[in-house]
Amino acid sequence: MIVVTGGAGFIGSAIVHELNQRGMSEIVIVDDVEHPEQEKNLGALKFIELKSKADFLNTIRTGSLT
Repeated sequence: MIVVTGGAGFIGSAIVHELNQRGMSEIVIVDDVEHPEQEKNLGALKFIELKSKADFLNTIRTGSLT
């Protein structure tokens, strides 16, 4: 599993896109999607989960990352 922080932004979504091109889709994107552009960036990407920053930090603290 790969975790990409800021994955809904321009650079983060480009990283996820490149990972997808290399056959990787077990990706957790961590970002707070606050703008329509960010939702648009995620549209064509393959990933297993989108987590908010707060949820991700809580997951790390409890040790229950998927």
